[in-house]
Amino acid sequence: MAKDKNNNTEVYEAEVIDSSVIDEGHLKKILIKAGRIIAKPALEAFEMLIDPATPPQARVSLLAALTYLIMPIDLVPDFIPAAGFSDDLVALTAVISLWSRNITPEIRNRARYKLDKWFPL
Repeated sequence: MAKDKNNNTEVYEAEVIDSSVIDEGHLKKILIKAGRIIAKPALEAFEMLIDPATPPQARVSLLAALTYLIMPIDLVPDFIPAAGFSDDLVALTAVISLWSRNITPEIRNRARYKLDKWFPL
């Protein structure tokens, strides 16, 4: 954290986050188990995370929500049928809602493409 020279407000510095932070193969395995309803916001969050135009503050919270999703033990353990991924869905949708102004049509299209590829109708 640093002070901005002009108005003395605190400025948070964030390291650039790229796709290597969250392994897409591992994410896919979790999402296949979780189902399409969880996969949609997770893929939107993932695509926002790796998009270079997404602000660093958004990337940090998106990374936190995705990390929560891939953790095997959390508030409601994922192995519990029906309820296991409910807390993950809440975390993902809350973070996406918070940063919704940063979701571009391109991000939505990339997420939708992966969703349809991983979960054919």
